[in-house]
Amino acid sequence: MSESPDARSLVSASSQLNLMDIDTIDDKEFDIPQVDTPPTLESILNEPEDEEEPFILEDTSLMNTESIDAHSCETSSLASSDSGDRTHLKRKRKTIELTTAVHGSVLRHSILKGISAQIVSAADKVDAGLPTALTVSGVIVVGTSHGLALVFDLNQALRLCLGSTATGAEYGAVSALSINHDCTRLLCGFAKGQITMWDLANGKLLRTITDANPPGSAILHVKFTDDPTLAVINDSGGSVFELAFRRVMGMRTCESRCLFSGSKGEVCNIEPLHTPPDLKDHPITQYSLLAMASLTKILVIGLKPSLKVWMTFPYGKVDPSSVPQLTWHFVPSQKAVNPVLAFCRGVTVHFLLVKKDDIGTIHVIKQRQLQLNCDIISLNWINSRTLVAVDSGEKLRVVDRPSQEELETIDMAEVQLVYNSSHFKSLATGGNVSQALALVGEKACYQSVCSYGGQMIILGTKSAHVMTLRSWRERVDCLLKQERFVEALSLAWSFHEGTAKAVLGLFGDPAKRKGIVADKMVEILFQYAEHALKKCPEHGKIQVMEQHFQDMVPVMVDYCLLLQRTELLFNQLYGRLGENCVARGVFLESLEPYIVSERLGCLNAVVMRDLLAHLQDNNMMDSIGNCLVHMDITSLDIQQVVQMCWANQLYDAMIYVFNQGINDFISPMEKLFQVISPPLRQGRALTDEQVVMGNKLLVYISCCLAGRAYPLGDIPEDLVSQVKNQVFEFLIGVHSADAGPDEDMFPYIRTLLHFDTREFLNVLALVSSSLQKHQDIVLTFEDIKNDKQALEYQQRIVDILLKVMVENSNFTPSQVGCLFTFLARQLAKPDNTLFVNRKLFDQVLEFLCSPDDDSRHTERQQVLLELLQAGGVIQFDEGRLLGLAEKAEFYQICEFLYEQKHQYNKIIDCYLRDPLRKEEVFNYIHNLLSMPGYSEQEKQCVWNQTLQHIQELVTINPAKSSDLVAVHFPEEVEPIITLLQDDHLVFQFLQCLLDPSSSSREVPHPPVLLKLSPDLNELLIGLMCRFSPRQLLVFLKSSQEYRLEEAIQITEQNHLHEATAYLLEKKGDALGAFQVLLQTLKDKLAALTSQQEEGAQQRSGEEEDSGEEGVVLQRVEEALSDIISLCHRSSQSLNPQQREVLWFPLLEVMMSPQKLLKGPDARRTSEALKELTMNVLNRMSSFIPLPAIIQRILQDPVYGKGKLAEIQGLILGMLETFNYEQTLLETTTNLLNHDLHWSLSHLRAVVSRGLHPRQDQCNICLQQYKRRNDSPEQIIIFSCGHLYHCHCLQRKGSGQMDPGLFQAWICYKCTSSLGGRGGDRAAKETGRGRSSSLAQTKVSSRESVGDVKKVFVETTLDPQQSRSWDQLRCLYRGPSRLAILSEISHCHGNEKSGLLNPAQPGTGTDDS
Repeated sequence: MSESPDARSLVSASSQLNLMDIDTIDDKEFDIPQVDTPPTLESILNEPEDEEEPFILEDTSLMNTESIDAHSCETSSLASSDSGDRTHLKRKRKTIELTTAVHGSVLRHSILKGISAQIVSAADKVDAGLPTALTVSGVIVVGTSHGLALVFDLNQALRLCLGSTATGAEYGAVSALSINHDCTRLLCGFAKGQITMWDLANGKLLRTITDANPPGSAILHVKFTDDPTLAVINDSGGSVFELAFRRVMGMRTCESRCLFSGSKGEVCNIEPLHTPPDLKDHPITQYSLLAMASLTKILVIGLKPSLKVWMTFPYGKVDPSSVPQLTWHFVPSQKAVNPVLAFCRGVTVHFLLVKKDDIGTIHVIKQRQLQLNCDIISLNWINSRTLVAVDSGEKLRVVDRPSQEELETIDMAEVQLVYNSSHFKSLATGGNVSQALALVGEKACYQSVCSYGGQMIILGTKSAHVMTLRSWRERVDCLLKQERFVEALSLAWSFHEGTAKAVLGLFGDPAKRKGIVADKMVEILFQYAEHALKKCPEHGKIQVMEQHFQDMVPVMVDYCLLLQRTELLFNQLYGRLGENCVARGVFLESLEPYIVSERLGCLNAVVMRDLLAHLQDNNMMDSIGNCLVHMDITSLDIQQVVQMCWANQLYDAMIYVFNQGINDFISPMEKLFQVISPPLRQGRALTDEQVVMGNKLLVYISCCLAGRAYPLGDIPEDLVSQVKNQVFEFLIGVHSADAGPDEDMFPYIRTLLHFDTREFLNVLALVSSSLQKHQDIVLTFEDIKNDKQALEYQQRIVDILLKVMVENSNFTPSQVGCLFTFLARQLAKPDNTLFVNRKLFDQVLEFLCSPDDDSRHTERQQVLLELLQAGGVIQFDEGRLLGLAEKAEFYQICEFLYEQKHQYNKIIDCYLRDPLRKEEVFNYIHNLLSMPGYSEQEKQCVWNQTLQHIQELVTINPAKSSDLVAVHFPEEVEPIITLLQDDHLVFQFLQCLLDPSSSSREVPHPPVLLKLSPDLNELLIGLMCRFSPRQLLVFLKSSQEYRLEEAIQITEQNHLHEATAYLLEKKGDALGAFQVLLQTLKDKLAALTSQQEEGAQQRSGEEEDSGEEGVVLQRVEEALSDIISLCHRSSQSLNPQQREVLWFPLLEVMMSPQKLLKGPDARRTSEALKELTMNVLNRMSSFIPLPAIIQRILQDPVYGKGKLAEIQGLILGMLETFNYEQTLLETTTNLLNHDLHWSLSHLRAVVSRGLHPRQDQCNICLQQYKRRNDSPEQIIIFSCGHLYHCHCLQRKGSGQMDPGLFQAWICYKCTSSLGGRGGDRAAKETGRGRSSSLAQTKVSSRESVGDVKKVFVETTLDPQQSRSWDQLRCLYRGPSRLAILSEISHCHGNEKSGLLNPAQPGTGTDDS
């Protein structure tokens, strides 16, 4: 805790603030409509509160104050006590915790020791009691619990002690204080409702006011306005009064006027607008504004010239225990200073700006709100940009309003803040306050925290504290004392850049401010360097020392560069840190990122040499390479640096040193060529390092010829032409400087061509384009001469390229093609100046189209195609070119030439002859026939060519061929079929055309289905019988375009029985279809029996026979499944006699083969047939009576002879199935009955429960039904609790008659609150939740003997409930369940009537 402030510290920042020095705030944030016609105070007082649930305090024992002493009542405040609690004297002192954010310590916390000592002394010596209230203006006044007011001057000396303990015994504790603007009068409010006025000059009592407010209420607030004759008070009844002081004939009087009555809503805080002396002429001051905070809303009123409400603002939903806060401040915005009201209740702070426009209209504008994550119990401005809030945890929070950023949080628990809970509960007068106001008072500390002159004064139970904004220098020094240098530098830099918050003490223009802060930062940097050296561990691992300096040195470097103080960095700081070898190394290494990012462009010679030496000693060669290309290396030993770079493969750095150090652009190329040339001449593969060097060489040449420096930047303009000439001369050199006798001519160009032909030619092409672009801006003769020389170099290089590549057989066709493609592109340019002998192109053409060379066929064709596309076609005779291409089978070349001549039909032949592109011919034909831009004649030629090759196209891909025909020429189907001579091709074509699902498609568009003539469909059926009989049945089911009779004939001729049966069934001849499938089944059964007999004769082939037998048996199962499905489908529409015609022959066919299977070898087959027979019995039992089935079984010779054991399995299986189905049906019925009984019982309980009305009066006429005894009356009660007279509802139209049932009623109040009248909504929306009741009770009451009422209750349902009941009945009595019940009652009514009887005891059967 800091020392006590100086005597003048409390007024060091007086109320006369220079508000215009603060940045402006936008006052248009979150504008709301302006109040042009504000409501009157009368209308505000008379408007009802929000219709919410009434507030009820759960623990009502808190309000029982009959036996509680007003001076000893404890409060529920946090970490402190109420002003009347004496137990605080025994509490242990806690250390105040300061939570410092990135903004440093914003507030300086000091104890007013003189005042604190006097408070404790007064309590002990004169029984002044505990402090209860505080106010500050020119003096500091502290009120006590025994009615005294202690007045201190700004030197903390006690000037006056106003009042006495006798006054305290009569009036109670001092509950509120206020000083007028000239510091001559003091108002004291007391806990028992009295008010006294004192003269601060001589301590004389001027007025004692006892009738300003209702008796029995404590004074919560007393406030002077700017008018010294006008004050406002707020009592514990929630009322607000205006006090007007007069002096007539030497008599001092006080007139009281009620501004707000507590019966209309309790006010718990008031705050008048106080104007600083320098703004006394502000246009708003004439209205004497007053802000009032009730428990539900904020009101802003004007007391002058007449009482007027300017604005009301509701809180919304808040915590009922939250304390409303109000605070005014004049804030500069848009070159004007206007008052802003900050108010909150809970966690959200709202702002209202009050201003007067040019025409005199007053506007109250809502601005952006501030959200805090705490419950605020005190809120004050400390300046126009900063607010100080105290939360319910007694933490003081400093908040910057523009950025909404929390700057600092200070724990105030040790202060033991004084709370005003006893006054809000009015314990001194018996506790006659509302529970809501008492709950708010639990955390009220209005009289303990106040703001004055940019300072916060806080009252504790035995001390007074002051919070003062620190100056910017003090905030930095505070961090330095804690050795938090990094945070101090960061904070200082925010002051330097103008981004800091709550800045105090920086004046002048921005440049002057930056200079002052920069000097302070330099001072901090020196201290930081000394601290780093001092705190360095003297012993230990080198890594620990390096880590120590790595945490500090980069920070110094960064801020020196931010301040642009490189001389400070390299002279003073480097010299001081260089005394430590570890710090010196860390310093040098930290420079690399700044050099690479161009933030540090110039290093002095000493630092540069030390840097390179340090990096080289530590083998950090990559760092050397990164740094060298960004440094000015003129002061270094060039030869030494070059050797170091070459030895460590730092090629970029080496090139940079040659270029920038000695303007040598040729030596780097010589060194690189010396490495990559030998292996290329010898035909050896290059290493990865050599490939990197070759690529760098190409990039370097490209940069030089384009006027760019390598690896970054530009070549100086006066050297550009010279560099280009030198590079050209070097490249076209006939021999190298150290050439041997066996060296080929033009070694450099030859090396680059062998290394990467395409990229080298690209480099030359880029240079050529650059030259041509600059020809238009040539201005001088020297420029013209240089450009002419460059063009000569260009022609010279082209001649050399031709000489090297054409006369040498070591180059591949691809490399030769790249050269001529490059030449063709250059020659095709409109401003071309190059000359190339046309015979060379002919030689290249013959070389690429050589039919004797089959190697690299695709590569040679692709190279020639690129050459033609680059413009080389003009260099050849097209006829000769086409002939050579056809001879060499270059079909893409032919396509290119035919495309140029618009001979699109011949392109089709190119595709068909090219084995790699046959499939692409379909897309080509489709695109050409579909896309615009082609004439009808061209399209017709293409189609004719397609028809000529249709058979070949169908052979390649039938699906794509059929798509072409279907999309473009559907009328040509029959001629195409005529052209197709092979039946299998016809089948594939028609199948894809008529049955797209039969083949997989890879076409870019969906298939088009054609409706062709029945003859073509029947032709496809016949071909499908031959080539794909398995797909025939699928096609017959999916297609409808064939004739049944002809299709039946075709399938019968080809003996496809399944297809014949399907067609017969489709025709309507179910019996015919049955006979076909039955015959098929007989044939397969006969094959099975014959195979069994043959197997019995050949014992040796048992295993093979077993496998063949399984296949035949599977065919029997498939045939049986088909015929059973047919019988099942047909039986739905047949009578019993017709059903027997189908099922019994099938049963006989299945049983007849079993008598032929004899012996032990046929047992497995016999069992399988019996299982299949059982399947037939199970399926036919749904359509044939069981006695008839059993009789037919017994008549069969296989089962009719012998013992019952022969047929026991079949009969038991049938009986088991019957028992299972019967049990399932009975269980389902029981479950349905149980569910229906539960639903009806639950609904009956709901509609018959009792209803309790909310009140005993009709909600329409507001008359109590008990008092209307003059005539019988009917009462309607709804489940929502509303009660009505029957005739009142009828008058409002909330009832309607349901024919044949009863009159339906709708709650009038519920339907009206939903936006409509009861009668209208009854007809439209009777299903809304609370508009109608779950059960409506009609109560009839009439007077009888003895004035006793008899009440008759009749339970009815409204229309909504009736519809719900109907839906419930439909749900549990649907057609499927009724069918089950009726079938059970018909089939088993005589046998098991008791089991299925739905009218069981306890089961509701009445539908009403």
